[in-house]
Amino acid sequence: MVQMNGDDTTLIRDDGVPVATGHERGLRTTAPCAMQAAGRTGAFAVGGERGTMRACDADRDYVLELLNVAYSEGRLSKDEFDGRLENALSARTYADLDQIVTDLPAAPATAWPPVVTPVVRTNGLAVASLACALAQFVFGPLATIPAIVFGHMARQQIKRTGEQGAGLALAGLILGWAAVILGILLIVGAAIAAGMHGTMPMH
Repeated sequence: MVQMNGDDTTLIRDDGVPVATGHERGLRTTAPCAMQAAGRTGAFAVGGERGTMRACDADRDYVLELLNVAYSEGRLSKDEFDGRLENALSARTYADLDQIVTDLPAAPATAWPPVVTPVVRTNGLAVASLACALAQFVFGPLATIPAIVFGHMARQQIKRTGEQGAGLALAGLILGWAAVILGILLIVGAAIAAGMHGTMPMH
């Protein structure tokens, strides 16, 4: 069980004995450091060097929570729990922490510490392109040119940054160019009609 009191964090076993306090070790968060720097952790994991990274207090606190759960479920005896608890508090690297929890089902060695997958955002120009394309139906051709320009710019940025929104940009371009083509056809049709009207014989 975990009790929070301001900046202090206290882990309590089922028998009511507190096992660690955030105040004693200067803890400020219970989230693993790898979650605060997912990109860096992922890079080291790919390179096989994650185990040599220095662990922080939040990483040790995460392991303490795993140990507390394992102890409460009967996976660890009291002596095992106490021994691993001591090792977790003195651990210096991720490799040290891995050795403590690698045989626990909650923390396989290949999946700890948890790596947060970054969320890919939608390109803003792609959204603007589609918005301008839809605005044509309200404001007329004034929004057509921005829809086309934003659409082309968005597609270029998406290729470079890997953002989402390619479909939105394409939709904005299609609607924008469709409005241009329709406008040209209307103008040509009106000119032909006016020419035919001017050449009709007068009775």
